Amino acid sequence: MPRQRPEAARTQHPGAEPAPSRIVVCRDCCCGSPKVTGVDHTRQVERLAESVPVRVSACLDVCEHANVIVVQPSAAARAEGARPVWLGLVNDADATEDIAAWVQAGGPGVAPCPDILDLYVFTPPRRAR
Repeated sequence: MPRQRPEAARTQHPGAEPAPSRIVVCRDCCCGSPKVTGVDHTRQVERLAESVPVRVSACLDVCEHANVIVVQPSAAARAEGARPVWLGLVNDADATEDIAAWVQAGGPGVAPCPDILDLYVFTPPRRAR
């Protein structure tokens, strides 16, 4: 017989905020390395972490797009059909600020992606998803 989770684990605590969008930042062989010059890689992660939870990942296998950032929708937005947005060549502070502002506004499925970020959006190859 399958084990059931306690009731508290299945329901959200009253007054608790829903899980926000999340960000995955690639930091491995190319992303976040001296191969991508002119970027304060540490500050980029710190700045994004001021907005939402950030997970630093090993190689996402799309090195030609370094630095790669994936903006994941909130659980509620994902349930409504929102999908992660992959951003590549995020190598300047202005792009980082645009991402932070979008995620603070709700991210994929909640707030429209700023037009300027269309320059960074790419579809990863199937093996990277």
